[in-house]
Amino acid sequence: MSIIPEAIASPMTTLPKSVLRMFSQFEEAFGVSLRLLVPPTTAGGATEVLFASGGPAARSYDVLRQVELSEGGHLELQVAAKDGEVAHAVAHVLAPAVERALESDREVRFFTLELTERYEEIDLLYSISETLGAHLEDASRMILRQVCDVMGARRGSLWVYDEEGNQLLVAASVGSGDKDDAELDPDAVTSMVFQEQRAIIGSRTPTREERDRGLVGDSFLAVPIRYTPPDGDARTVGVVNLVGRRNGERFSSSDQKLLSAIASQVGAALENKRLVREGLSKERMAREMELAQDLQQKLLPDAARFLGAEAAARVQPAAQVGGDFYQLFRLPRGRIGVMLGDVSLHGFPSALIMTLTMSAAGIYAREHDSPAAVLRDLDDALREELETTEMFLTVFYGVIDVENGTLRYSNAGHPHAFAVHGDGGFDRLTATDPPVGFAGPDSYGEHEVQWSAEDDLLLLFTDGLSDILSSVTRGDGEERVLDTVVANRRRPASLIVDELFALTADAEPPVLGDDRTALVVRV
Repeated sequence: MSIIPEAIASPMTTLPKSVLRMFSQFEEAFGVSLRLLVPPTTAGGATEVLFASGGPAARSYDVLRQVELSEGGHLELQVAAKDGEVAHAVAHVLAPAVERALESDREVRFFTLELTERYEEIDLLYSISETLGAHLEDASRMILRQVCDVMGARRGSLWVYDEEGNQLLVAASVGSGDKDDAELDPDAVTSMVFQEQRAIIGSRTPTREERDRGLVGDSFLAVPIRYTPPDGDARTVGVVNLVGRRNGERFSSSDQKLLSAIASQVGAALENKRLVREGLSKERMAREMELAQDLQQKLLPDAARFLGAEAAARVQPAAQVGGDFYQLFRLPRGRIGVMLGDVSLHGFPSALIMTLTMSAAGIYAREHDSPAAVLRDLDDALREELETTEMFLTVFYGVIDVENGTLRYSNAGHPHAFAVHGDGGFDRLTATDPPVGFAGPDSYGEHEVQWSAEDDLLLLFTDGLSDILSSVTRGDGEERVLDTVVANRRRPASLIVDELFALTADAEPPVLGDDRTALVVRV
């Protein structure tokens, strides 16, 4: 499946402003004329002109360079100049610059669409939660008003226990008193009712003015709000207070029984609210994790549709998101770039590093011919983030050159990299340097081995795959992976990957599970 949304994958009709600006600068600086064309997709089809200089139409465009598109296909860049060497130099510099600009524009549009869609979905969950909360508060006020009317109370308040903050909070209050009326001290009365789980009937101490007028303090009634689940012990979830009687009388034991019966109903409503809130929180978390997993999987290229090589890959995160990744690049002169990495730790922190690594690798792989230079720039780009999160990553990056029959690679501490040959033999592509995050400023190096087109296989996998296949006593997981690949080396790459993961179906994962990834490439 392509990672490009339909709106982005549609035929290109306009160029980003960054590309148009680049063309204008090159024309002005070097006196060249430029054209960018979409070649016909079928024989006899029409060529679409995306850009053409405003100069004379009869000018000869004698230099042609292809601009590779990451989603497949290419554009044609034509350069004309009075000096042929200038035209060649401009084409050599401008073509990869246009590739990077188009790729950056595509990624910006892709993530904009993703974030917009995901924001609407997550915002809906919050809206549901807030609406439920508002309904319960309205219901609490309505209940308190009715209770105050029936029992002749001047004021009422409902306190709810907040488990996270370990405190009682006012959920609703109704009624009002005279200017000199004092509220109940929740530490003195409400907290006592909650902690002792018993009702209290009493009177507020009168003020001096009230005593001078022969008045007594307001009567008050406070009862705990209890909830008894169908299959568990009762617990106190809040307190209901009534303060002052309109007729001046005291609250009675019958008032207490009535308020206690009402409080039990309020307790059921509060428990429903808590369950709904917890359910929404879990649902929101599950949905956010699902969205994160979906987005992470979309970042990985579709190996089955990669042009220029037969490739197959699979990633199974230990959690819903993980730190394993792979990349495939179509490079100039028919070369193929292959990268696989394993970020330490799991979950969201490793997923963040994985995303940053893939984004940076996509840029550096097109800037450098040398695998070592790619890893050097990758280390520089990620060093601060890796130090902050106390993580590292192992990375293998190789470039297969079919024309020259070579595989040139740089290996930052990744242990599971092999070239499997047609005769059943294999070579371990050993590490050239420590993992990214540990390597110093003088890293990285690279090695070159012979490559036989259509006969050799590049096999890369992470230790999560070999660990789950290891027996308790022998630790032979890597051996089982290699034996399976060698036995199936003549089969399509996709079936080789299927066979590897079929081995894990009945395997018992280690206590500390790890992401499992395998990548097989035949060129």
